[in-house]
Amino acid sequence: MVVLAPGSFVMGSSERERRTLGVMAMFDTMEQPRHAVTIDYALAVGRYEVTFAQWDACVADSGCNGYRPDDAGWGRGRRPVINVNYADAKAYVDWLSAHTGETYRLLSEAEWAYAARGGTQTWYPFGNAIGAEDANFGRNLSGTSTVGAYAPNRFGLHDMIGNVAEWVEDCHHDDFVGAPSDGSAWLDGECTLRNVRGGGWSLDGWSVRAAQRIGDPPGARNDHLGFRVARELVR
Repeated sequence: MVVLAPGSFVMGSSERERRTLGVMAMFDTMEQPRHAVTIDYALAVGRYEVTFAQWDACVADSGCNGYRPDDAGWGRGRRPVINVNYADAKAYVDWLSAHTGETYRLLSEAEWAYAARGGTQTWYPFGNAIGAEDANFGRNLSGTSTVGAYAPNRFGLHDMIGNVAEWVEDCHHDDFVGAPSDGSAWLDGECTLRNVRGGGWSLDGWSVRAAQRIGDPPGARNDHLGFRVARELVR
């Protein structure tokens, strides 16, 4: 885990960012309006995405509903767990909390964006462009990479961009009108979709930006969906 200090940032994207990178118009409103968010509490965030080794430990301890997700033939160990849906991710943090006596959970969408940016406001945590040396995206590889294969962001977090998209706690909304400004999860509405952030190994560069967001059916399981965990320390 990496402990993130409290701080503020601007959530969302500019029109210049979206037009320069060729973001599909249907996603424009999802990243608007830009708004300030303040995280006024210390938060511990997983340095890496949850791995198959960690997931398999949960199953071996009679947790995670005994579900053993397929690894697509890429191997388990230090590769991020894939083929897990929202309920699976929740089952893991419930097991981890019971196993350790600490309260673990998924990140909120705002917490994820704060963590991913690593104190920057650029389009990616490493600048306004992305290349094969920066992250696993755009089918540069034929599948996921082991966690930590790429340099961390300024907060010391690996693979916030690419490798696997990460489930967060929030219900999906088509824009940021009425979004919380305090880092909390946005849970009102029908909640037929849950947000995923960070993009995955098979997705193009514009869709793995720090600001890019989309909602998936909570029951979705595929080879570019995973998650990471958080633990709130002080509020």
